[in-house]
Amino acid sequence: MVNFTIFLTHFPYEHLADKRTKHWLLVDSFWNMITLVALYLLLVFYMPKWLKNHKPLELKTILIVYNISMAALNAHIFKEIFLSTWHLKYNYFCEPCKLLYSKYEMKIATAVWWFYFSKLLEFADTIFFILRKKYEQLSFLHIYHHSTMFPLWWIAIKWVPTGSTFFPTLINSFVHVVMYTYYGLSAFGPTIRKYLWWKKYLTLLQLTQFTVGLLWAVQAIVYNCDFPTWINYATMFYMISFLILFGRFYTLKYKRKCSIKHK
Repeated sequence: MVNFTIFLTHFPYEHLADKRTKHWLLVDSFWNMITLVALYLLLVFYMPKWLKNHKPLELKTILIVYNISMAALNAHIFKEIFLSTWHLKYNYFCEPCKLLYSKYEMKIATAVWWFYFSKLLEFADTIFFILRKKYEQLSFLHIYHHSTMFPLWWIAIKWVPTGSTFFPTLINSFVHVVMYTYYGLSAFGPTIRKYLWWKKYLTLLQLTQFTVGLLWAVQAIVYNCDFPTWINYATMFYMISFLILFGRFYTLKYKRKCSIKHK
């Protein structure tokens, strides 16, 4: 009972949390983070039932503003990470997380926090699908992706907000600039959408990202990078799961469609 009570009030390894970020918004408490994830999953389950007798919403203007805003936010994150790590001469293969309060180290930590917070904002992707009754989009891949990214980046911002954390933040924010730009343009409707021939290349870009992430994690393990080993292993297995799920999605959506077209 005592151990359980301690767990309820203090998350394990709390004493190892990075002092620079541990009291930032939505970072301090494990329960705030897990409550938001649970709320997200409950909405995924119950919202379609609540809206059963309602017509789908169009949300054109909201989608344009949301997607372009998310693209802009990720562009800002990418810029801050790229310029700050370039100034500090960060190593792209391995960079220890040091407890430093210099201007550029704090810029990196702040950018990683915004990236973490953006994963909460991305729950809106799912909410918009439900409001528009695009239920075919609520795949296991979609829900797995959104429900796991937020808690995983909570771990990053709480324990390792700088150091090698910068690399996945950098490549993922770049991918999200491209992705949300596409969705923002697509939201304008058929007049613009007909020119967006490059949709399938978004998935290829994501698959490339996961491949790079996997190889990056493996080399960090092999060369014994001075960065938490368990995070490198977690990254490796997480990238493998995405390669399998996104690879299956790409095969079913594009390769099979292409083979049917040529029969």
